[in-house]
Amino acid sequence: MSDADGDVLLDVRDLEASFLTGRGVVRAVDGVSFTVRRGETLGLVGESGSGKTITCLSVLRLLPKASASITGGRVLFEGADLLHMADAEMRAIRGSRISMILQDSLTSLNPAFTVGTQVGETIALHQGVAGRELQRRVVDALRRVRIPDAETHLADYPHVLSGGMRQRVAGAIALACNPALLIADEPTTALDVTVQAQYLQLLKDIQRESGMSMLFVTHDFGVVARMCDRVAVMYAGRIVETGTTRQIFARPRHPYTRALLRCLPQVDGPVQELVSIEGQPPDLAELPSGCRFAPRCSMAVAACDVYPAADEIETGQVVNCWRAREVVDATAGAALRGAPGTVR
Repeated sequence: MSDADGDVLLDVRDLEASFLTGRGVVRAVDGVSFTVRRGETLGLVGESGSGKTITCLSVLRLLPKASASITGGRVLFEGADLLHMADAEMRAIRGSRISMILQDSLTSLNPAFTVGTQVGETIALHQGVAGRELQRRVVDALRRVRIPDAETHLADYPHVLSGGMRQRVAGAIALACNPALLIADEPTTALDVTVQAQYLQLLKDIQRESGMSMLFVTHDFGVVARMCDRVAVMYAGRIVETGTTRQIFARPRHPYTRALLRCLPQVDGPVQELVSIEGQPPDLAELPSGCRFAPRCSMAVAACDVYPAADEIETGQVVNCWRAREVVDATAGAALRGAPGTVR
């Protein structure tokens, strides 16, 4: 599937977002480009601090205006550039055509308002529904995310619900208006493994029923294997490798991608010691001039002092690395076999 097919829902090109700090201007998102096609799930993967959440907030224009700004690029959604829309137009899209689930449901829900009020607010704002019809729509939204006895939870406050129930309520708010694109920012981080699996399956079921697209942010490659059609690997504000889920698991080309996959525990085969990535991500206020992973990379060479251009290794697999064509990690396939869920 190519962008020319007209199946691209979200097209992010050369996106830049900066923060004003006591140490000067810090570019947290630096020339990020990716697409999300209709009906697919794109996984955005990387360590904490790599810029994943800031990228998503930039797409929705939700960065704090006092300290952050979008300084370049374009964000085309259904053909219109979100970065050039009036505030009123953008508010009409948020929660309606594009919704977001945050990773911490307890802080994303307002403790002062009931579940019914918070779910109903989105529906009333975007669809102009009120009264009994609004209550019926709220109950339907809660049932859609598999909340049992939905009517009995309308008057509940978030603090009385379990973590799994709160996350479902957050999902009900995000999905209430049937968005074309759902941004899920590590939505299962606070959930235990069993509840996590149920919640991920719920999102996949809803996606199949509605045909919506998902931008799924995570640092967990097991979740990627279960949820995503394609993957974009992010490091220090830039995307370093993009490909289908099978390409990334079976033939990772960027040393950072391979390093992340080596950190996965294997559930089959002999017991092996987990490999850690030496060093720390770079200080965004003092970035190296070339490849940002080079100080931690065992394959680094003199050429890495210059940032590598994008190189399409295979159809759909694009890598920013001078040595991407030299080595394919033969052990990466083990991560594919050992990861939970189904890889397409």
